[in-house]
Amino acid sequence: MTGRGSSLVRAGFALALALGVTLALVAAAGAPPVATLLVMLTGSLGSPTACLRTLSAFAPLLLCGAALCVTFGANLWNIGVEGQITLGAIFCLWLLRGAGDLLPPDLAVGLSLGAAMVGGMLWALLAGVLRTHGRVHEIFSGLGLNFVATGISLWLILGPWKRPGMASMSGTEPLPPVLHLPLWGGRPMSLWGLLLALAGFVFVAWLLRRTFFGLALSAVRQNMTAAGRLGLRPRRRMLAAMGLCGALAGLAGGILVAGLYHRLIPSISGNYGYTAILAVLLASGSLRALPAACLFFAVLTVGSIQLPLELSLDSSLAGVIQGVLVLTLFAARRLWPADTRGGA
Repeated sequence: MTGRGSSLVRAGFALALALGVTLALVAAAGAPPVATLLVMLTGSLGSPTACLRTLSAFAPLLLCGAALCVTFGANLWNIGVEGQITLGAIFCLWLLRGAGDLLPPDLAVGLSLGAAMVGGMLWALLAGVLRTHGRVHEIFSGLGLNFVATGISLWLILGPWKRPGMASMSGTEPLPPVLHLPLWGGRPMSLWGLLLALAGFVFVAWLLRRTFFGLALSAVRQNMTAAGRLGLRPRRRMLAAMGLCGALAGLAGGILVAGLYHRLIPSISGNYGYTAILAVLLASGSLRALPAACLFFAVLTVGSIQLPLELSLDSSLAGVIQGVLVLTLFAARRLWPADTRGGA
Protein backbone atom coordinates (compact mmCIF):
# COMPACT_ATOMS: atom_id res chain seq x y z
CA MET A 1 0.00 0.00 0.00
CA THR A 2 1.30 3.47 -0.88
CA GLY A 3 2.17 5.99 1.82
CA ARG A 4 -0.81 8.14 0.85
CA GLY A 5 -3.18 5.17 0.88
CA SER A 6 -1.87 4.11 4.26
CA SER A 7 -2.46 7.62 5.61
CA LEU A 8 -6.06 7.54 4.40
CA VAL A 9 -6.66 4.14 5.97
CA ARG A 10 -5.05 5.33 9.20
CA ALA A 11 -7.24 8.44 9.24
CA GLY A 12 -10.34 6.36 8.55
CA PHE A 13 -9.46 4.00 11.38
CA ALA A 14 -8.98 6.92 13.80
CA LEU A 15 -12.27 8.56 12.81
CA ALA A 16 -14.20 5.28 13.01
CA LEU A 17 -12.80 4.54 16.47
CA ALA A 18 -13.54 8.09 17.66
CA LEU A 19 -17.10 7.93 16.31
CA GLY A 20 -17.72 4.56 17.96
CA VAL A 21 -16.46 5.71 21.35
CA THR A 22 -18.47 8.93 21.09
CA LEU A 23 -21.69 7.10 20.27
CA ALA A 24 -21.10 4.75 23.21
CA LEU A 25 -20.56 7.75 25.50
CA VAL A 26 -23.75 9.45 24.34
CA ALA A 27 -25.72 6.23 24.87
CA ALA A 28 -24.23 5.86 28.37
CA ALA A 29 -25.44 9.38 29.15
CA GLY A 30 -29.00 8.24 28.41
CA ALA A 31 -29.35 10.04 25.09
CA PRO A 32 -30.22 8.55 21.69
CA PRO A 33 -26.79 8.50 20.00
CA VAL A 34 -27.75 8.98 16.35
CA ALA A 35 -30.47 11.54 17.14
CA THR A 36 -28.03 13.54 19.27
CA LEU A 37 -25.49 13.78 16.47
CA LEU A 38 -28.19 14.64 13.93
CA VAL A 39 -29.53 17.43 16.15
CA MET A 40 -26.04 18.89 16.51
CA LEU A 41 -25.43 18.72 12.76
CA THR A 42 -28.80 20.27 11.95
CA GLY A 43 -28.32 22.99 14.54
CA SER A 44 -24.96 23.97 13.06
CA LEU A 45 -25.35 23.30 9.32
CA GLY A 46 -29.05 22.75 8.70
CA SER A 47 -29.99 26.25 7.50
CA PRO A 48 -28.32 29.43 6.19
CA THR A 49 -28.73 31.06 9.61
CA ALA A 50 -27.20 28.02 11.31
CA CYS A 51 -24.27 28.09 8.89
CA LEU A 52 -23.68 31.76 9.69
CA ARG A 53 -23.66 30.94 13.40
CA THR A 54 -21.10 28.23 12.74
CA LEU A 55 -18.94 30.63 10.73
CA SER A 56 -19.22 33.16 13.56
CA ALA A 57 -17.61 30.55 15.84
CA PHE A 58 -15.17 29.37 13.16
CA ALA A 59 -13.61 32.83 12.61
CA PRO A 60 -12.23 33.38 16.16
CA LEU A 61 -11.27 29.72 16.41
CA LEU A 62 -9.21 29.93 13.21
CA LEU A 63 -7.53 33.16 14.31
CA CYS A 64 -6.67 31.74 17.71
CA GLY A 65 -5.56 28.43 16.23
CA ALA A 66 -3.22 30.20 13.80
CA ALA A 67 -1.94 32.35 16.67
CA LEU A 68 -1.20 29.27 18.76
CA CYS A 69 0.74 27.70 15.89
CA VAL A 70 3.16 30.64 16.18
CA THR A 71 3.81 30.10 19.88
CA PHE A 72 3.88 26.32 19.54
CA GLY A 73 6.49 26.92 16.85
CA ALA A 74 8.69 28.45 19.57
CA ASN A 75 7.88 25.65 22.03
CA LEU A 76 5.60 27.91 24.09
CA TRP A 77 2.25 26.85 25.54
CA ASN A 78 0.28 30.07 25.39
CA ILE A 79 -2.61 29.12 27.64
CA GLY A 80 -3.42 32.82 28.10
CA VAL A 81 -5.24 33.19 24.78
CA GLU A 82 -8.55 33.60 26.61
CA GLY A 83 -7.27 36.66 28.42
CA GLN A 84 -5.77 38.05 25.22
CA ILE A 85 -9.15 37.77 23.49
CA THR A 86 -10.76 39.59 26.40
CA LEU A 87 -8.18 42.41 26.41
CA GLY A 88 -8.63 42.75 22.65
CA ALA A 89 -12.36 43.15 23.14
CA ILE A 90 -11.81 45.74 25.89
CA PHE A 91 -9.39 47.81 23.81
CA CYS A 92 -11.73 47.62 20.81
CA LEU A 93 -14.70 48.91 22.78
CA TRP A 94 -12.58 51.52 24.54
CA LEU A 95 -11.62 53.11 21.23
CA LEU A 96 -15.15 52.93 19.83
CA ARG A 97 -16.56 54.55 22.97
CA GLY A 98 -13.93 57.25 23.03
CA ALA A 99 -13.48 58.07 19.34
CA GLY A 100 -16.61 56.69 17.69
CA ASP A 101 -18.23 60.12 17.59
CA LEU A 102 -15.07 61.95 16.53
CA LEU A 103 -13.99 59.85 13.54
CA PRO A 104 -15.70 58.60 10.37
CA PRO A 105 -17.42 55.31 11.24
CA ASP A 106 -15.34 53.12 8.92
CA LEU A 107 -12.11 54.62 10.21
CA ALA A 108 -13.24 54.21 13.81
CA VAL A 109 -14.07 50.52 13.28
CA GLY A 110 -10.76 49.91 11.53
CA LEU A 111 -8.79 51.62 14.28
CA SER A 112 -10.74 49.72 16.92
CA LEU A 113 -9.59 46.42 15.42
CA GLY A 114 -6.03 47.74 15.47
CA ALA A 115 -6.50 48.70 19.11
CA ALA A 116 -7.78 45.19 19.80
CA MET A 117 -4.56 43.75 18.36
CA VAL A 118 -2.50 46.08 20.57
CA GLY A 119 -4.45 45.02 23.67
CA GLY A 120 -4.00 41.33 23.00
CA MET A 121 -0.32 41.80 22.14
CA LEU A 122 0.44 43.70 25.36
CA TRP A 123 -1.32 41.06 27.47
CA ALA A 124 0.62 38.26 25.75
CA LEU A 125 3.92 40.13 26.08
CA LEU A 126 3.32 40.36 29.82
CA ALA A 127 3.22 36.57 30.00
CA GLY A 128 6.19 36.40 27.64
CA VAL A 129 8.34 38.70 29.79
CA LEU A 130 7.45 36.64 32.87
CA ARG A 131 8.64 33.58 30.94
CA THR A 132 11.86 34.96 29.47
CA HIS A 133 12.99 37.22 32.32
CA GLY A 134 11.10 36.02 35.40
CA ARG A 135 11.36 32.26 34.82
CA VAL A 136 7.59 31.90 35.29
CA HIS A 137 6.23 29.23 32.99
CA GLU A 138 3.78 30.60 30.43
CA ILE A 139 1.13 28.06 31.45
CA PHE A 140 0.92 29.47 34.99
CA SER A 141 1.23 33.12 34.00
CA GLY A 142 -1.28 32.64 31.19
CA LEU A 143 -3.88 31.05 33.45
CA GLY A 144 -3.42 33.78 36.05
CA LEU A 145 -3.71 36.55 33.47
CA ASN A 146 -6.89 34.93 32.13
CA PHE A 147 -8.53 35.41 35.53
CA VAL A 148 -7.25 38.98 35.75
CA ALA A 149 -8.65 39.79 32.30
CA THR A 150 -12.04 38.37 33.27
CA GLY A 151 -12.01 40.46 36.43
CA ILE A 152 -11.20 43.62 34.48
CA SER A 153 -14.04 42.99 32.04
CA LEU A 154 -16.54 42.43 34.86
CA TRP A 155 -15.36 45.58 36.64
CA LEU A 156 -15.88 47.62 33.48
CA ILE A 157 -19.31 46.10 32.79
CA LEU A 158 -20.56 46.67 36.33
CA GLY A 159 -18.64 49.88 36.95
CA PRO A 160 -17.29 52.55 34.58
CA TRP A 161 -19.01 51.18 31.45
CA LYS A 162 -22.29 50.11 33.05
CA ARG A 163 -25.55 50.89 31.31
CA PRO A 164 -27.13 54.21 32.22
CA GLY A 165 -29.00 53.85 35.49
CA MET A 166 -28.11 50.20 36.07
CA ALA A 167 -25.35 47.61 36.17
CA SER A 168 -26.33 44.53 34.17
CA MET A 169 -24.53 41.23 33.60
CA SER A 170 -25.98 41.31 30.08
CA GLY A 171 -23.14 43.63 29.13
CA THR A 172 -22.44 47.24 28.32
CA GLU A 173 -24.65 49.57 26.29
CA PRO A 174 -24.83 48.26 22.68
CA LEU A 175 -22.87 50.16 20.06
CA PRO A 176 -24.84 52.16 17.49
CA PRO A 177 -25.23 50.27 14.16
CA VAL A 178 -22.94 52.73 12.41
CA LEU A 179 -20.02 51.38 14.49
CA HIS A 180 -20.62 47.73 13.60
CA LEU A 181 -18.52 45.82 11.11
CA PRO A 182 -20.33 46.07 7.73
CA LEU A 183 -23.13 43.52 7.69
CA TRP A 184 -22.10 41.50 4.67
CA GLY A 185 -23.67 38.07 4.61
CA GLY A 186 -26.54 38.75 7.00
CA ARG A 187 -26.90 38.02 10.68
CA PRO A 188 -25.81 36.85 13.17
CA MET A 189 -22.28 37.96 12.25
CA SER A 190 -20.56 40.14 9.69
CA LEU A 191 -18.61 37.88 7.37
CA TRP A 192 -15.90 40.52 7.29
CA GLY A 193 -14.75 38.83 10.49
CA LEU A 194 -14.34 35.60 8.55
CA LEU A 195 -12.28 37.36 5.88
CA LEU A 196 -10.02 38.84 8.55
CA ALA A 197 -9.60 35.39 10.11
CA LEU A 198 -8.67 33.84 6.78
CA ALA A 199 -6.20 36.66 6.13
CA GLY A 200 -4.61 36.08 9.54
CA PHE A 201 -4.33 32.35 8.87
CA VAL A 202 -2.70 32.91 5.46
CA PHE A 203 -0.27 35.39 7.00
CA VAL A 204 0.77 32.92 9.70
CA ALA A 205 1.21 30.13 7.15
CA TRP A 206 3.44 32.37 5.03
CA LEU A 207 5.40 33.60 8.06
CA LEU A 208 6.15 30.14 9.44
CA ARG A 209 6.89 28.43 6.13
CA ARG A 210 8.47 31.09 3.93
CA THR A 211 10.43 33.47 6.14
CA PHE A 212 13.61 33.49 8.19
CA PHE A 213 11.48 34.27 11.25
CA GLY A 214 9.70 30.93 10.91
CA LEU A 215 13.01 29.12 10.46
CA ALA A 216 14.41 30.84 13.55
CA LEU A 217 11.37 29.82 15.60
CA SER A 218 11.88 26.23 14.50
CA ALA A 219 15.50 26.39 15.65
CA VAL A 220 14.44 27.81 19.03
CA ARG A 221 11.88 25.03 19.42
CA GLN A 222 14.36 22.28 18.67
CA ASN A 223 17.31 23.52 20.73
CA MET A 224 17.30 26.88 22.49
CA THR A 225 20.94 26.63 23.54
CA ALA A 226 22.14 25.95 20.01
CA ALA A 227 19.90 28.72 18.66
CA GLY A 228 21.52 31.15 21.11
CA ARG A 229 25.01 30.14 20.04
CA LEU A 230 24.01 30.75 16.42
CA GLY A 231 23.04 34.31 17.31
CA LEU A 232 19.27 33.83 16.89
CA ARG A 233 18.46 35.50 20.24
CA PRO A 234 15.93 32.96 21.54
CA ARG A 235 14.39 35.31 24.13
CA ARG A 236 13.65 37.91 21.49
CA ARG A 237 12.14 35.27 19.19
CA MET A 238 9.96 33.96 22.00
CA LEU A 239 8.72 37.43 22.86
CA ALA A 240 7.98 38.10 19.19
CA ALA A 241 6.02 34.85 18.96
CA MET A 242 4.02 35.72 22.08
CA GLY A 243 3.35 39.24 20.82
CA LEU A 244 2.14 38.05 17.41
CA CYS A 245 -0.04 35.38 19.00
CA GLY A 246 -1.56 37.95 21.34
CA ALA A 247 -2.21 40.37 18.48
CA LEU A 248 -4.15 37.75 16.52
CA ALA A 249 -6.09 36.68 19.62
CA GLY A 250 -6.84 40.33 20.35
CA LEU A 251 -8.13 40.72 16.79
CA ALA A 252 -10.49 37.83 17.50
CA GLY A 253 -11.77 39.77 20.51
CA GLY A 254 -12.24 42.87 18.38
CA ILE A 255 -14.23 40.90 15.83
CA LEU A 256 -16.47 39.57 18.60
CA VAL A 257 -17.20 43.13 19.73
CA ALA A 258 -17.50 44.92 16.39
CA GLY A 259 -18.91 42.05 14.34
CA LEU A 260 -21.03 39.88 16.63
CA TYR A 261 -22.03 41.13 20.11
CA HIS A 262 -21.56 44.89 19.52
CA ARG A 263 -20.86 45.35 23.23
CA LEU A 264 -18.69 43.92 25.98
CA ILE A 265 -20.26 40.95 27.75
CA PRO A 266 -19.00 38.74 30.59
CA SER A 267 -16.79 35.90 29.35
CA ILE A 268 -16.74 37.35 25.85
CA SER A 269 -13.88 35.00 24.97
CA GLY A 270 -16.42 32.15 25.00
CA ASN A 271 -13.71 29.51 25.66
CA TYR A 272 -12.49 30.02 22.10
CA GLY A 273 -8.91 30.14 23.38
CA TYR A 274 -9.12 26.78 25.12
CA THR A 275 -11.04 25.23 22.22
CA ALA A 276 -8.41 26.50 19.78
CA ILE A 277 -5.78 24.59 21.78
CA LEU A 278 -7.79 21.41 21.24
CA ALA A 279 -8.09 22.22 17.53
CA VAL A 280 -4.32 22.68 17.19
CA LEU A 281 -3.70 19.43 19.06
CA LEU A 282 -6.24 17.63 16.88
CA ALA A 283 -4.44 18.97 13.80
CA SER A 284 -1.10 17.91 15.33
CA GLY A 285 0.17 21.44 14.84
CA SER A 286 -0.33 21.20 11.07
CA LEU A 287 -1.49 24.44 9.44
CA ARG A 288 -2.89 22.43 6.56
CA ALA A 289 -5.26 20.51 8.84
CA LEU A 290 -6.06 23.41 11.16
CA PRO A 291 -9.08 24.88 9.26
CA ALA A 292 -10.81 21.49 9.23
CA ALA A 293 -10.16 21.00 12.95
CA CYS A 294 -11.49 24.49 13.75
CA LEU A 295 -14.59 23.92 11.63
CA PHE A 296 -15.17 20.61 13.42
CA PHE A 297 -15.14 22.31 16.82
CA ALA A 298 -17.27 25.19 15.55
CA VAL A 299 -19.92 22.68 14.43
CA LEU A 300 -19.88 21.00 17.86
CA THR A 301 -20.00 24.32 19.71
CA VAL A 302 -22.95 25.73 17.76
CA GLY A 303 -24.81 22.43 17.42
CA SER A 304 -24.74 21.84 21.16
CA ILE A 305 -27.04 24.83 21.65
CA GLN A 306 -29.90 22.74 20.25
CA LEU A 307 -29.44 19.81 22.64
CA PRO A 308 -31.46 21.31 25.52
CA LEU A 309 -34.17 22.50 23.09
CA GLU A 310 -34.62 19.36 21.04
CA LEU A 311 -33.67 16.53 23.39
CA SER A 312 -33.73 18.15 26.86
CA LEU A 313 -30.02 17.38 27.22
CA ASP A 314 -27.44 19.55 28.91
CA SER A 315 -25.45 21.51 26.33
CA SER A 316 -22.27 20.71 28.29
CA LEU A 317 -22.50 17.23 26.73
CA ALA A 318 -20.89 18.78 23.64
CA GLY A 319 -17.80 19.66 25.67
CA VAL A 320 -17.55 16.06 26.85
CA ILE A 321 -17.90 14.88 23.25
CA GLN A 322 -15.12 17.24 22.16
CA GLY A 323 -12.74 15.96 24.79
CA VAL A 324 -13.52 12.29 24.14
CA LEU A 325 -13.09 12.73 20.39
CA VAL A 326 -9.67 14.35 20.78
CA LEU A 327 -8.47 11.74 23.29
CA THR A 328 -9.74 8.89 21.14
CA LEU A 329 -8.05 10.26 18.04
CA PHE A 330 -4.76 10.47 19.90
CA ALA A 331 -5.23 6.92 21.18
CA ALA A 332 -5.97 5.73 17.64
CA ARG A 333 -2.70 7.26 16.41
CA ARG A 334 -0.87 5.32 19.11
CA LEU A 335 -2.61 2.09 18.12
CA TRP A 336 -1.75 2.67 14.45
CA PRO A 337 1.60 4.50 14.27
CA ALA A 338 2.48 6.69 11.32
CA ASP A 339 5.02 4.25 9.88
CA THR A 340 2.54 1.34 9.72
CA ARG A 341 2.05 -0.15 6.29
CA GLY A 342 -1.08 -2.13 5.61
CA GLY A 343 0.59 -4.46 3.14
CA ALA A 344 3.64 -5.19 5.22
